[in-house]
Amino acid sequence: MHEAKTNLSRLVAAVESGEAEEVEIARAGQVVARIVRPRPRAPRHPGYWAGRVRIGPDFDTLPPEVEAAFAGEQE
Repeated sequence: MHEAKTNLSRLVAAVESGEAEEVEIARAGQVVARIVRPRPRAPRHPGYWAGRVRIGPDFDTLPPEVEAAFAGEQE
């Protein structure tokens, strides 16, 4: 663990450059962490939830007790 703390930047650089696929960090002989490259993100699809989620007609209306709480009028 101490060696990993001392050389963290170098270990990350090795994974980042492809020199190492992953780096395992161990404490008392047990692997406790791995440094790996992040998985590529799936492409986003704007509008994915369109037509799948319904918002109630009173969505923009605050209940009076909530409005009073925001105004500091209620404990």
